[in-house]
Amino acid sequence: MDEGLKQQAREWFERGDHDIETAQLLYEQHGYTDIIAYHIQQTIEKYLKGYLVLKGQKPPWVHELDTLLKLVEKFEADLYSPFIELCEKATRYYIEDRYPPGPPAEYNREEIKADLAWTWQLVRLIRQKAGM
Repeated sequence: MDEGLKQQAREWFERGDHDIETAQLLYEQHGYTDIIAYHIQQTIEKYLKGYLVLKGQKPPWVHELDTLLKLVEKFEADLYSPFIELCEKATRYYIEDRYPPGPPAEYNREEIKADLAWTWQLVRLIRQKAGM
């Protein structure tokens, strides 16, 4: 495997780790659910883009996680079905109610807890498939 690509993927994954660890910490400290949701989305985006880089693909400049997952599916078909719902939902977290006018979004803590668990699962699986 190309060491340069592997290093670039590690950098994407490390930044994704910052997001997932921040989301977990905020959840445990009863932080704002809209910020936790944002970090969930960022984690998934960075991990999917990092995996594409590892496979020699230039990730597109998009935030739509379902689009990124579809590109990853070309290399890892088994990732698509279990995670498409999470990716579609997390894309909405990125887009919805991030800026005024209007109040920030509030998400159900149990829903956020489940999405956080699914995100950890995706992170572990991508790391395993990447051999990291």
